[in-house]
Amino acid sequence: MLSPARAGLGWGLLGVTAFSFTVPFTRVAVGAMSPLFIGCGRAVVAALLAAGALAVTRQRLPRGVQWFRLAIVAAGVVVGFPVLTSFALTTASASHSAVVIALLPAATAVIAVLRGRERPPVRFWVTAAVGAVAAVGFASLQGGFGRLHWSDLLLLGAVLAAGIGYAEGGLLARELGAWQTISWALVASAPVMIALTGFAMWQHPPSGTAVDWAAFAYLGVVSMFLGFFAWYRGLAIGPMARVSQIQLVQPVLTICWAVLFLREAITWPTALGGLAVIACAGLAVRTRMVRRA
Repeated sequence: MLSPARAGLGWGLLGVTAFSFTVPFTRVAVGAMSPLFIGCGRAVVAALLAAGALAVTRQRLPRGVQWFRLAIVAAGVVVGFPVLTSFALTTASASHSAVVIALLPAATAVIAVLRGRERPPVRFWVTAAVGAVAAVGFASLQGGFGRLHWSDLLLLGAVLAAGIGYAEGGLLARELGAWQTISWALVASAPVMIALTGFAMWQHPPSGTAVDWAAFAYLGVVSMFLGFFAWYRGLAIGPMARVSQIQLVQPVLTICWAVLFLREAITWPTALGGLAVIACAGLAVRTRMVRRA
């Protein structure tokens, strides 16, 4: 039988592996469908699955302030990250996006520190800040003449949204359960996402090949639903700081999938930029973890 610490890491790794396909498959889907449809439609698919699971298992309704906290989770991981990355990936490559999104572990750690009113050492803030500068610097250099492209701003916004959703969701999963947390967040946001999906379909009726629809199905079923079963369970088992380190594997896997499935060429700036951001994020998370221990 696995110890709680190993179980948390195992569930976290399973969730991160599921999420690592999200950027490449979103890049595939936006080649044929509108980004608004992809960002919102995947949440509708997941909400239908979530409503069915909650009904079959007869889960109790969240209470009081838990609904507000679920709204925070939904705003971050159901609405913010999927929609922003979908629009960003209409122009940004999957490998480039993976480097910017590599800032997510540090962002999650910072939000968790602020949320928990912790007082980490100064080196935590220094490494987190250096990681942010590295990500912004990489994006601006790749954009040409030291400027950030609009897609990079969207990706940075997605990182902030996901960091908030991950940190709050990890805490709430200890009260509601791992899969119940993402399920209630999906159901709570369903009316808005259904309306936006309908608007997207009215603007641009979706069409695509079997591969495009398979990518969209993965985003709705796995990236938006099943992946969170594992991820939030890992965070709930914890310790959250240690499990969040698993996120450092995600950009590496994403870049590998971009090469294998999308035939993207990995340049030296992309490789070096990714290593810099991952290293800074790892140091930030590690510093917080050691302090808590």
